[in-house]
Formats: sequence, C-alpha cells, structure tokens
Amino acid sequence: MSVKAIKHARELLLKEYHGVLSTHSKAMPGFPFGSVVPYCLDAQGRPLLLISRIAQHTHNLQMQAKCSLLVGERGAHDVQAVGRLTLLAEARQLQDGAEIDAAAARYYRYFPASQDYHRVHDFDFWCLQPVRWRYIGGFGAIHWLDQVALANPFAGALEQGMLEHMNADHAAAIAHYVALNGLPSEVPAQLVGLDSEGMHLRIGQSLHWLVLPTSCNTPAEVRQALVQLARAEHWPTAGEAGA
Repeated sequence: MSVKAIKHARELLLKEYHGVLSTHSKAMPGFPFGSVVPYCLDAQGRPLLLISRIAQHTHNLQMQAKCSLLVGERGAHDVQAVGRLTLLAEARQLQDGAEIDAAAARYYRYFPASQDYHRVHDFDFWCLQPVRWRYIGGFGAIHWLDQVALANPFAGALEQGMLEHMNADHAAAIAHYVALNGLPSEVPAQLVGLDSEGMHLRIGQSLHWLVLPTSCNTPAEVRQALVQLARAEHWPTAGEAGA
C-alpha cells in the first residue's frame, strides 16, 4: 500500500468540505441516489454529516446503511487529471447524547448557519464508518486503500481551547497565514479546526485547510509550528520543516 497515496488521499479529504453522497434508493429500488452534502471530520477522522429526517438520503440510509462519498478537488479544469477519493462506508446515525454534543460543537464551527436550521427543523448527525477507499491521483495513479482516516489527537476540549486562544489573542497571526496562502481577506478569518497535519480556517462562508510544515501530536508542537508560520515570509513545504 502506497504511503504517499494514503497521505494525498487524506489531504484531499481534509481540504475539501463537500462531496457526493450516494445511497441505495428506497423510492426507486436498484438505483443509486446521489446528492451533494457538506461534511467535516470527526475526532476519528471520519466524515460527519448533518442530514434532515425528511431527506431522501435519510430514508435510504435507514433502509440500507451502505453508501459512498465521492470527494474531488475544487475548481479543477480537468477533473480526470486531478485527485478524487471515493469512500465506501457504513453510515451510522449518532444516538448517544454526549456523542451528539461533541459532533454539534465540531460541525457548527465549520458550518455555523446549520445551527439555526438544526434547531428549527429535524436534522440528525450521521458518521460514515470507512470500509474501503479508492483514491485516484490523476491518470494512472489508482489505489485501493484500507486506511486513510487519522484520529485527531486534539479533538474535544483541548482543540476548542487552542482555537479560542488563537482567535482571541492572535488574529494578526491568522491574518498572516491567510496572506501567505493568497486567500480572501475581505473578512477576518476564524480558526475552526486543528489536526496533527494542518489547520482549518473559515473565511466568510468558505473553508480552507492549510498544511502544517511538520506533523504535530502535542499542543507544544502545534504552538511551535504556529509561531514558525507567524514569522515566515512564505508558507514552508514539508522539506523546510524545522528550518
């Protein structure tokens, strides 16, 4: 199994925040039913969805949990020449109260508008439990992968605390990250997620994942990486980590 393919597949999953969810149609038996859904990753690195109870997907998943999620690179001029990832999964509706609370806290940071219609309408959180992955990195670069998702070592109160600290006390550093990557700057960016490999920024309604110069598994390592980036004149590559 290609380590490079796994890395590229996970990066694609991290930096794109919507995909095509395909389920088994209840209304039209034997036919697949696909529609675009937003997602973020849960503490285990699995796609987390918020779906209305009246949606076709909900009825389909209640009948048959087997589904797939197709994720492709945004803005590609030639979709067959860039990366795309298909996740074959078993969908599971979250039932435990603590699990739902954790999912809501995470999901609302990425998609704050969803909090309003979640209150007014009947929506439920679903997790896609990976079975197998199919990653295509371009022409001829085709891989079946068994393990792509990576648990987030900071998920929960630790991540929330780091995010609140950065957003409250280091807005200038966040603005610098935005400038280094040429991202839109008309409205201030908010840091909404941290994982061992990168950071998630929300700028208005758009989301962006920025890779860290080195893998971080402790708060001290994250702090060191963020300080390095705040002082950088360009966004470092993996080979420049620690330079």
